[in-house]
Amino acid sequence: MNWRGNLFVKIFFGFWLVTTAMLGSWMLSAWYFDSRPEADAGDQVRHGPPHRFLLRLIYELQNVEQSELEPLLERVHSQYRIDIYLLQRSGQDLFARPVPPAVSRAAQQLQGGRRRVRLNTPQGHLLAHTLYRPEQGRLYGVFVFPPQRHQLLGALGSNLWLRIALAVLVGGAVCYGLSRLVTNRLRQLQLAARRLAGGELDTRLAVRVRGGDETDELARDFNSMAAQLQARIQAQKRLLADVSHELRSPLARLRIALALAQQDTARSTAHLQRIERETQRLEELIGQLLSSQTGAIELDTHIDLVELLQQLCADASFEGQPQDKQFVFDSTAQQAIVATSGDLLRRSFENLLRNALLHTPDHSRVRVALAATRDGLRVTIEDRGPGVPEAELERIFDAFYRVDSARSRDSGGHGLGLAIARRAIERHGGSIAARNTGSGLLLEVNLPAQM
Repeated sequence: MNWRGNLFVKIFFGFWLVTTAMLGSWMLSAWYFDSRPEADAGDQVRHGPPHRFLLRLIYELQNVEQSELEPLLERVHSQYRIDIYLLQRSGQDLFARPVPPAVSRAAQQLQGGRRRVRLNTPQGHLLAHTLYRPEQGRLYGVFVFPPQRHQLLGALGSNLWLRIALAVLVGGAVCYGLSRLVTNRLRQLQLAARRLAGGELDTRLAVRVRGGDETDELARDFNSMAAQLQARIQAQKRLLADVSHELRSPLARLRIALALAQQDTARSTAHLQRIERETQRLEELIGQLLSSQTGAIELDTHIDLVELLQQLCADASFEGQPQDKQFVFDSTAQQAIVATSGDLLRRSFENLLRNALLHTPDHSRVRVALAATRDGLRVTIEDRGPGVPEAELERIFDAFYRVDSARSRDSGGHGLGLAIARRAIERHGGSIAARNTGSGLLLEVNLPAQM
């Protein structure tokens, strides 16, 4: 595993180093200030010989004036939370205060000959020390510190390296959680991408509606990509199936015509003509397939769309004369120049008009209109046919797709006209859409204009 290139490792150690540096700085400063006399004296005298703060306090207790002795005890209690009892040989406090049993016991041990006594009691930590004052002579000073903190906390207060080790461990645990939180979504994306590459096209990532971040935006983009990829692959599968179906029929008729020509030599001419027609049909179908799948084009020709549509409408009206089908063209622009490639745009609109001619009823009109828009040009083609079910409006632009009522090949074409037109229009930077008007189907084409 490449640790240097692992995003989780980078984030983890990055967080860890920053947090450890912050905690380490805090610990060092805390250690420095803890070593000052003004700090909690109780933590400083629990272990080892009396601290210099306590030695200075004993010195002051022995040498301060009698009138300043009691104020000194009160000041020490308020600032350091240390209670000081000064007991005489009789066991009475010098200022007649009640003496706790633990304090009396510590003083008695001093009377037994010990110079210093340490005791740990529920009330706190006791340190007893013999004092000498000119007025009273020998006294037994008992210092009562606040109850000792937890053993681990007490050790932390006196051990710098243990503090630093704890800071490193705590920082590492926190940063591990943060790193996992950040990289977990990326790990999910990686697994989803692998499933998608393995053929599971319905793979999707969960997206948080609230409280999302950049990983949720990435998940949305992944889901959109997966949906488009699934749609394209399914469309390719449908196209392959439709191509196989469309090629099977003329090939079967070719085989039958060849068999008949071999058996009936007297009518071989008619059979050969049938073979020629089926061959032309196959050639036309393959040409349309190649046209619908052509990639990028170079728009090196400029044409007048007004003139083009006028010609195409005239041709369509001529073709529809036997059924009294007319094409009426209307334009709000005198001229509309667009860039195209060869006759690609002509064939696209010819397919659209032929589709309208095929489905509009006899003795009806197809209206073709061109209008300038803010972004370019809009062309609408409205027939008077039965329309298309709303659920199938998008699919009519798929190759080989036919609405149920038009699936018979007798209705004309292979179901490629609208697919070729959409493909060509999109290559021109435009778009095409279909909608029902109540009295027929309306196709709307939007193209960028070049004036």
